[in-house]
Amino acid sequence: MKNLAYYNGKISEIEEMMIPFNDRSSYFGDGCYDATYTRNHVVHDLEPHMDRFYRSAALLDIPVPMEKAELMSLIRDLVRKVDDGEQFVYWQLSRGTALRGHAYGDKTLTPNLSITLKPCKTEDTYIPIGAITVEDTRFYHCNIKTLNLLPNVLAAEKARAAGCGEAILYRIMDGKTRVTECAHSNIHILKDGVFRTAPLDNLILPGIARANLIRACGELGIPVKEEAFSLEEMMDADEVIHSSCGSFCVPIDVIDGENVGGRDAGTLKKLQDHLVAEFTAATEV
Repeated sequence: MKNLAYYNGKISEIEEMMIPFNDRSSYFGDGCYDATYTRNHVVHDLEPHMDRFYRSAALLDIPVPMEKAELMSLIRDLVRKVDDGEQFVYWQLSRGTALRGHAYGDKTLTPNLSITLKPCKTEDTYIPIGAITVEDTRFYHCNIKTLNLLPNVLAAEKARAAGCGEAILYRIMDGKTRVTECAHSNIHILKDGVFRTAPLDNLILPGIARANLIRACGELGIPVKEEAFSLEEMMDADEVIHSSCGSFCVPIDVIDGENVGGRDAGTLKKLQDHLVAEFTAATEV
């Protein structure tokens, strides 16, 4: 198959799949999702992504219709049905199908599980991107990988229109700026040899790639501080890095038209090489 769609046990190519009009994901974004990539038909970091998926579902009070091991096995089986070995793997859970009504009542709804697979390569870790900053106007459940992504979509479109690869979100808190994350990735800085990243709270998603970066820092002897940093600190950083499951450690060299980073290429390269080597080894067959 050139690509694949799965919906509650039905399998087809994406263009042929139909879902119910009353799926609550359409009305309310009432659900959660997760995603990762494959190489050689090997799914990368599936277990931590699945742990986050089940955690998001629990926070939304949505029961996943199969056990974690069963869902992981299903995804691995489906991945082998797509011709291309490099794929973007996306899975989503909605609360169920019902006539529109905000409250979900007595929990008798049957959740809907969907999976899509399409050929896609990971981002080139060594090529810097440009970014813009956008005030973070999202809600206060950013730690859940929820389907409610309208602010992210609008920010990402602003970045595309500006010729940039990412939008960096910030909040104004107590009169000061706090950089949170990006439209579809986490954001970090290197300053004076220290890797800094926002703390895990309800304002950022606990990124799998973020966790891998922190672990890599430990293995390479790079100090880590999980603490908030401001827009001013980011612009003055030695390196600015964004990360996601498809962009392990990609530098940002321009923010809002101003050149940034480029002052600690050695530490950046160590992290990039370490993570690319890990991904390559983990997806060999």
